[in-house]
Amino acid sequence: MAELTQQEIDERVLILKRYKNLLEQQRNKFREYLKVLEHQQNSINNANTDELFAHTELEEKIMENIVSLQKVIVPMNELYKQTNRSAGFIEGDVAISSLQKDLNSLQEKVLLQNTKNRELLRSHLGQIRRQLNTFRNPYAYSHSVYAQKESVASLIEIQA
Repeated sequence: MAELTQQEIDERVLILKRYKNLLEQQRNKFREYLKVLEHQQNSINNANTDELFAHTELEEKIMENIVSLQKVIVPMNELYKQTNRSAGFIEGDVAISSLQKDLNSLQEKVLLQNTKNRELLRSHLGQIRRQLNTFRNPYAYSHSVYAQKESVASLIEIQA
């Protein structure tokens, strides 16, 4: 195996640091997303539509950030694997694999919380639909102006 030059070692260290930094950023975004989902659950349970709407907007922004980070992480992961495969450069592998495990765990928690929130929303929407179906229109059978069905003209003549 050929010995690495200092420049090659420095490049690999930079790649490792950048990749680790990106994974840490993504982990922080997933943590933030999980917190938003937990607060969103409270808003759903309390039927607070304003907070629910705010959490949904925040959730969308966080997801955009996660997707943007992922677009950078995927090629960085490939570069990391390429540079370290040939040299047996293992120094950062423990930290990277730990970060990746943490990320996978957070992703699972986010998916579970997201599923839980969707089920809660579905349940609340069902309740609201049932409540709406039980409301009666007070004008439905009366002789109110609003309840009368009169024919309406279908043509309008406009003269200049």
